[in-house]
Amino acid sequence: MFSALSVQENIEAPFREHADLPADIVRDLAALKLLLAGLPADVGVQMPAELSGGMRKRVGVAPAIVLDPDLLFLDEPTSGLDPISATAFDDLIRTLHQALGFTVFLITHDLDTLHAICDRVAVLADKKIIAVATVAELEKSEQPWIKAYFHGARGRGAEGRFS
Repeated sequence: MFSALSVQENIEAPFREHADLPADIVRDLAALKLLLAGLPADVGVQMPAELSGGMRKRVGVAPAIVLDPDLLFLDEPTSGLDPISATAFDDLIRTLHQALGFTVFLITHDLDTLHAICDRVAVLADKKIIAVATVAELEKSEQPWIKAYFHGARGRGAEGRFS
């Protein structure tokens, strides 16, 4: 986001750059995308610095979906969020994916996010892709790195399996 622009202006920016639409339509479409990102319309008047971390993440989604993309790239989208906000963000992305039909390309170390959002996962280790599979298939893997990743303490926590 551009720190000198309001949230509304940040969301309007892709429209202004890539679409020849009247100002009132741009304003209305940007407000709709803000609502789709799970935020009330009055957030549009705020500046990015005035937002909480969770709100910034949601606001960041709005310009990304402005032009109805086929593909949404997310890089560590839940980093820095508390567990409640991270879960809400995961739910938002899953809902938008289902409703709008785009593909999500996600880079994350957050096992909860993997479980919540991902259909297929490419596992990177030793500077290469060592596996591509569903989360369920990866959890059954005997490959040592994958096994340690999914079945260590954090992996068990992500699945609610702490004993």
